[in-house]
Amino acid sequence: MRILSGVRPTGKPHIGNYVGALRNWKRLQDEGNECFYFVADWHALTTSYDETEELSFHTKEVMRSFLACGLDPEKSTLFVQSAIKEHSELALLFSMIVPISWLERVPTYKEMKQQLSEKDLSNTGFLLYPVLQAADILIYLADGVPVGEDQVYHVELTREIARRFNFLYGETFPEPQSLLSIVPKLPGTDGRKMSKSYGNIVPLENNYAELEKAILPMMTDPARKRKTDPGDPQKCPVWDYHKAFGISQQDSEWVIEGCTKAKIGCIDCKKLLLKNMKQEFEPIWERYRAIDSDPHYVDDVIAEGNEKARSIAQKTMKLVRERMNLLF
Repeated sequence: MRILSGVRPTGKPHIGNYVGALRNWKRLQDEGNECFYFVADWHALTTSYDETEELSFHTKEVMRSFLACGLDPEKSTLFVQSAIKEHSELALLFSMIVPISWLERVPTYKEMKQQLSEKDLSNTGFLLYPVLQAADILIYLADGVPVGEDQVYHVELTREIARRFNFLYGETFPEPQSLLSIVPKLPGTDGRKMSKSYGNIVPLENNYAELEKAILPMMTDPARKRKTDPGDPQKCPVWDYHKAFGISQQDSEWVIEGCTKAKIGCIDCKKLLLKNMKQEFEPIWERYRAIDSDPHYVDDVIAEGNEKARSIAQKTMKLVRERMNLLF
């Protein structure tokens, strides 16, 4: 399959980004799919148009994290959205055929306005971001889009836009499928949603000592005020982390019995988690160090990926212009 997905550069990536997206992207790459992964810097402007001081820095940081997580520029096309101007051209043309009512019914439109009530989201770009997202996907004629449950509607809207374009101008775009990855959502270290604004994230770029500092004080089941108090793993944020980082059946039984019968303390449980997290993250930390040994490597990867992506996007736009009978 041809796979397409992107990440907004709103800050340095954390382990929630890794579990929710990057780990799955690497799996899709390693299974032999034709993968296109990009840093969605234009999308970052839809909600943070007035906070661009570090946008270019975070754009490179996200690409650096792509590479550290094992995305391979020899196997996947890794690029930056704003370098491929054809995305914006296709989004403009799509905006001519997409009814406003389609955009106003997007569930995340109202949800994000509520969640980000402190921001002014009256800008046109915020309303139109699903159209830009559709252009991101369809310009590469993607077959599959790895998404979480909250993004399935966006892929369905992309399918509607493809159908409408094909009906009006002739068969041009495939209708991409959602590749739903069921992964546990990692809470922050305080049990709330993981968010930079809450100060409860665990950075992806890290070391074992810093990881210990983040995980050992982590909030657990409130019922376990003392080691002798029984608890419930289902009410403990640490259990979500165990599920995300490959706890074995044997260790799972040990945690459940130890917690519910007050046979183990929360620190014992967290030390097991740290062991599994260390095993998964050490190769990533090593790749960060290797990447930094060549100061030009990330820029070179971006330049090469942009060139590959642009070549395909230009072919698609040539076909789109012909279908729409545009002179230029």
